[in-house]
Amino acid sequence: MVTGSLDGYSRDGAEEAIKSRGGKSPGSVSAKTFAVVLGESPGASKVTKAEQLGIPVLDEAGFEILLATGELPA
Repeated sequence: MVTGSLDGYSRDGAEEAIKSRGGKSPGSVSAKTFAVVLGESPGASKVTKAEQLGIPVLDEAGFEILLATGELPA
C-alpha cells in the first residue's frame, strides 16, 4: 500500500508496480497489509494504523528495494 506521493511514481504507476509483482494495493491498512510505503504528505491515519499493527513502513528507497528483490529491506 502506498500513501502520499512518490517522486518516481504516479499513484497508478506505484499500484501497477505492486500488482505486476503479485501484490495488492488496497485503499486501507489492515492486519493483512504486507507493508506501507510513505511518500510526501502521507495519510496520517494510515501511518498510525500501520504502526499500531506492527506493519513495516518504507520510504521510497525501501520501496525500490522491495520491488527489486521481493523482500523488505534490512
